[in-house]
Amino acid sequence: MSVTKNDTAVLKNFINGEWVISASGQTLDVPNPATNELLIKVPVSSKEDVNLAVAAAKESFRTWKNVPVPKRARVFYKYHHLLTENHEELARLIVQENGKAYKEAYGEVQRGIECVEFACGAPTLMMGETLSGIAEDIDSEMFRYPLGVVGGITPFNFPMMVPLWMFPLAIACGNTFVLKPSERTPILANRLAELFAEAGAPKGVLNVVHGAHDVVNGLIEHKDVAAISFVGSQPVAKYVYERAAREGKRVQALSGAKNHHIVMPDADIEKAVQHVMSATFGSAGQRCMACSAVVVVGDNEAFVAALKREADKLNIGSGMDEEVLLTPVIRKEHRDKALGYIEKGLEEGAELIRDGRKEMSDLPKGNFLGPTIFDHVTPEMTIAKDEIFAPVLSLLRAQNLDEGLDFIRRSRYGNGATIYTNNAKAIRKFREEAEAGMLGINVGVPATMAFFPFSGWKDSFYGDLHVNGKDGLNFYTRKKMITSRFDA
Repeated sequence: MSVTKNDTAVLKNFINGEWVISASGQTLDVPNPATNELLIKVPVSSKEDVNLAVAAAKESFRTWKNVPVPKRARVFYKYHHLLTENHEELARLIVQENGKAYKEAYGEVQRGIECVEFACGAPTLMMGETLSGIAEDIDSEMFRYPLGVVGGITPFNFPMMVPLWMFPLAIACGNTFVLKPSERTPILANRLAELFAEAGAPKGVLNVVHGAHDVVNGLIEHKDVAAISFVGSQPVAKYVYERAAREGKRVQALSGAKNHHIVMPDADIEKAVQHVMSATFGSAGQRCMACSAVVVVGDNEAFVAALKREADKLNIGSGMDEEVLLTPVIRKEHRDKALGYIEKGLEEGAELIRDGRKEMSDLPKGNFLGPTIFDHVTPEMTIAKDEIFAPVLSLLRAQNLDEGLDFIRRSRYGNGATIYTNNAKAIRKFREEAEAGMLGINVGVPATMAFFPFSGWKDSFYGDLHVNGKDGLNFYTRKKMITSRFDA
């Protein structure tokens, strides 16, 4: 589904296997973040559109839940083939609407495909459990069943991977799905739906409704939606969790982050700098596993100097340039918000050792901000506490590992944390005491594979069961216990 720079068409919703014009008549522009040229318009759908999609999903659930699990899995084997076959096209669509570098976009497509691979294991995943002889002549069995209609609300920063965290596993488990992609990156969602239909998915099993608040609230409030899976900013995640839970729905809401990387005195400086650079400035800092705070332990001025040198050499530009790492943020207003944080950091006394604002005039058409590094940041400063979601890095100074772990402990977020060291004692202490759900040992972005849960803590997650892995399986299924007596 190619979209040229002169294409001013309006995207359609995908409901019951058909491309449907939104009932609202309202639209938003979808520009290319690198040029701000219009790509397409996206509908701001209404609750009426949501109702149509949920009705289609509910009707489809009546038959889909009874399709044998191996037959469901075959749809995903075909889907896996189609996604792999269209890998490059999908990556280019991500670059076009999200702005990230092609290499990163290509990697995102691969991570999404891995989620489909996990869903292909549905026959094994859906297996229950049995125990013979729980009492005299009595056996017990557990079977898994789908929930019904599931709603998914996804962010702009991973327009392929995050939707594929959700609907493949949900649908493989026998549910049907209504996806609300980000209105900032809606194009790829339609292509995913198109390929899923080509893979043989029945009508109504997957539906896509574009929009904003009305679609979110429509899914939350709809009595026929059994569960909501959400990924986005902390305030919205909390809102979705609280509102949907009050409606009696299952909810998993992945939220914001402030991920700390601790650089110990014995760290390999060259490798630590490479990892920090990639984790901080890749995807323009717009990911919930981005490195946004580095704790420099001890007198390690060599690391700080090396980090600044590499930041000065960083290639900035369009995502299709193979040499580029740092690409634009999603929208001008998003950059303006980041600029406000830079000013706040200066006001609160942080030392700006690398000012990314100077690159803005070199690339005036897009939403660019160069690599920005603050030193001597303290935990009380706003830039040390808030998720900025931009290429802005804070350096905090610590005398020892205990102090660094305390910085992590004081953060309201708990998505990820990393330590750079070869000291076994430090590694074990970090593993046991760092208050975050995903830890890295000499790894820049410790994001998990699809067969493990994406395990954020504290205000980085609202709910009980995370996405992916066994948590995802348990989220999308409910259990039925059968106890049988055989002495009659």
